[in-house]
Amino acid sequence: MSEQANPFESLQEQIDDAAEYMNVGDDVLNRLKHPERVLETNLSVETDDGDVEVFKAFRSEFNGDRGPYKGGIRYHPNVSRDEVKALSGWMVYKCAVVDIPYGGGKGGIIIDPDDYSEDELERITRSFAKELRPFIGVDKDIPAPDVNTGQREMNWIKDTYETLENTTEPGVITGKSPDSGGSAGRVEATGRSTMLTAREAFDYLGRDIEGASVAVQGYGNAGWIAAKLLHELGANVVAVSDSSGGIYREDGFDPVAVKEHKSETGSVAGYHNAAEELTNEDLLTLDVDLLVPAALENAIDGDLARDVQADVVVEAANGPLTPEADDVLSETDTYVFPDILANAGGVTVSYFEWVQNRQRFHWTEERVNEELERIITDAFDNLVETYEETGAPNMRTAAYVVAIQRVVDAYEESGNWP
Repeated sequence: MSEQANPFESLQEQIDDAAEYMNVGDDVLNRLKHPERVLETNLSVETDDGDVEVFKAFRSEFNGDRGPYKGGIRYHPNVSRDEVKALSGWMVYKCAVVDIPYGGGKGGIIIDPDDYSEDELERITRSFAKELRPFIGVDKDIPAPDVNTGQREMNWIKDTYETLENTTEPGVITGKSPDSGGSAGRVEATGRSTMLTAREAFDYLGRDIEGASVAVQGYGNAGWIAAKLLHELGANVVAVSDSSGGIYREDGFDPVAVKEHKSETGSVAGYHNAAEELTNEDLLTLDVDLLVPAALENAIDGDLARDVQADVVVEAANGPLTPEADDVLSETDTYVFPDILANAGGVTVSYFEWVQNRQRFHWTEERVNEELERIITDAFDNLVETYEETGAPNMRTAAYVVAIQRVVDAYEESGNWP
């Protein structure tokens, strides 16, 4: 986490920016800027060599006015209390902007998973699941994967919960493998919503996505899937990067071939078909039609934003731009389509998974993708309508106007009691 950009403070600033275009009282607004509760716990876990190591972990439940708390669990050395608070808040407004009946939560463990064996990671995950057990539940708080977690970890959490509760409840967590109750289409969902947002954005701006040059920063699940799907639309993916560096080729890459190289070597760097290698900062400032930040938060701050040359930015990561970067890009007429819409595919298909688990019924991948496209395109239309009607300075502020109003309406309709 950058010292210059605390993500929780960024979230609060984004809410304040949107409030200028709304009729919301300060008391209600203040409630919407803070989590309802945050669990901070220490996990004592035996490592393979017999020592006991302590890992700090968090779970933030930000707001439940529209439904159960919903949000991922990440494993990363930079996890912090403020980070999970910010991410849980972004989840509230992400769910609201696409109008699915969830609140927002987020969790994480301070750990570099590359430093631990699979057996150690299972013990760490199950230890965290044991701590989460009183807080999570199919109608309370429903975790999901995030950075450095996936189907494997979700399966472990599901099994731990069900074993301790002596029940069968696959809907307690989403992002599971299909054989454990996961949904078709979940793995591609975040990248797919990024692609759909980019497609709609180019159509809205009167531009052709076919032939558009694309740079993708971050080649994890969301980044590489977005690259693949954009490539299938006819876009030209000219640059990609991961934590080890990036590659560039003016003629473009086959995103699948780059993914295969990363799977074999651990990085996109060194890909044989690259014309040149470049840093993440170089990639973020390339002169391209579309930039997709798909790594971690605070990738672009105010200083770097002055060098951004992309015409359109679609955020696959959570919080990749600081508020100062937003201000700069608004001044340069760069269209930024925010994370709370663009990467909402993950939570949307998690919602589909939860619905299927509760019905004990499976949807086809075709149905999942059709329903996801409908939700993302409807949300996009609501976003641009609000942008044009309110005179908001950018798409992010307009998205928060839509989302905050939906949360406020749910809160006020519920009334107050001691």
